[in-house]
Order: sequence, then structure tokens, then C-alpha cells
Amino acid sequence: MSEPDEVGVPDEIAQAALRTAERLGKDVADVPLVAIAQEAGISRSTLLRRLGGTRGPLDDAVRARGVDPGGRPPVRERAVVAAARLIGEHGLAAATLESVAAAAGCSVHSLYAAFGGRDGLLGAVFERHSPFPDLDRILERGDDLETTVHALYRASLQALGREPRILPALLADVFARPQGPTAHTLRRLVVPRVLAGLGDWLRKQIAAGRIRDLPLPLVVQQLLGPVALHVLMRPVLESVPEVDLPSTEDSCAVLADNFLRAVAVRARPEAGDGRTHGSPHE
Repeated sequence: MSEPDEVGVPDEIAQAALRTAERLGKDVADVPLVAIAQEAGISRSTLLRRLGGTRGPLDDAVRARGVDPGGRPPVRERAVVAAARLIGEHGLAAATLESVAAAAGCSVHSLYAAFGGRDGLLGAVFERHSPFPDLDRILERGDDLETTVHALYRASLQALGREPRILPALLADVFARPQGPTAHTLRRLVVPRVLAGLGDWLRKQIAAGRIRDLPLPLVVQQLLGPVALHVLMRPVLESVPEVDLPSTEDSCAVLADNFLRAVAVRARPEAGDGRTHGSPHE
């Protein structure tokens, strides 16, 4: 057993705490004492006895080694925030594990422990900042077609316009390099997410006869394509004095109505009646 440091904690215990926190991707303050004891090769009761019955001296010993024992958000949260900021400001290529670890104040090993690798990290960032969680909640409400489409456009524009602008940054890179690494990442992260939520809802609308029986990729493009282009172009057009842009709410209404006119099934006229009934988007 080594000599205790200035706060009375043996060095091997402090080092065991640091190693365990690194391995679990947690702050030292969030690591259970039993895990630290196992790493140090002693029992929990022995560890507590050497700490004087409280973990305060352990936190002090870790702090004396230049490491914050806790009080910050977990590594996973810090990493998602740091990666989102890097992507929003510099694009996807800037979000390497090394740069994210530096910005989040953790190690690359901690990122592997928390996410399993870069794909897991990017997936967490995308899920946090994409509009799809909001879209899923709208689809679960079971509103009629017109109400749902308008709500989808409103939620999409609101989510994509928030900072950090993750998806616009990714789309801009995809348009610049359609076969580049960002496009490959979006294929892995976005396409399965779209098909699992929005795609399933569109299939049901087609099966129910509310939407024309078109190839699903084209229907998805009809729905999401105008949103993506609007989000990419609006910041540019807002700086042009000659352009009078409609409000976001008015833009949502126009885009939603255009989609419904393009794909919604028209109601058939009743017998003896020259008028059509049902959908106003004919």
C-alpha cells in the first residue's frame, strides 16, 4: 500500500477510481464505490474504512490530481452537446472522436464506452436534433390527413431552424459531395429512421386510399424535399432586401397544401351530383 496523499487517500485507490470512471464513461462522483473497490482489489467496507466512512476524501484526492470528480453532466450528455456544436459550426467532418473528446472534456475511450464508436455518437446527436422524434409524436395522435400533414411541416421547419443546425449542415455537405462520407452516414442514420416512422405512416395512408399509390421514395421526397430546400435557402434569402419572405407559419401552410394537392386522393362525385366531396385539395 502506497503512502496516503495530502488528503489522506492512498494513491492506488485514487488511481482505481480514475480508471473505473474512464472505463465506465462516468465522472468519478457517479461511479459506485463497489466498482472502485473491485478495481482496487479490496472490499467495499475496506474502501470505506480507508476513506474515513465517506467518499468526500476520494473526491478531494481526484481533484488534487487535476480531475473534476463530478458536478458536470455525464460524459454522454457532454459529448452529444459538443458534437452537435462542432457539426453545426464546421460540418460533419469536424466531429471526430478526438475533437469531440477535447470539446467535451473527456477521453476517446470514454466515448467508446458511452456510444460504442463514432456511429453511435452521431446517431445520438441526430436523434437529439432531428425533427423525427417530434414527427413520431404527431403521427401517434392519429389525426386526419390534412391536420397531420400541416403539423408535420410545422414541426419540421421549427426543429430544423433551431440551433445548432445539424441536419441543414449535413444536407449542405451531401449536396456538395453526393458520394462523400456524409452521404454515407446519412444513409445509415436517416433512411432507416425515415422508413421506420414516416414511411410506415405513408404506407398506411396509401393502403387506406387517402394518398395516391406512388412509389414510397417519391412520396417521401414530395413531403420532405420542400422542407429541406426551404431550410437551406431561407437564411440566404433573409439577407436579400428585395425578397419578401413569408413567415414560417405561412410557409408551412403553403408547403403542406402543395403536398396535399400533389398526392392526396380526390373524392369521387356522388351519383347524380356533379360535385366532388371530401378533400378540399382537388
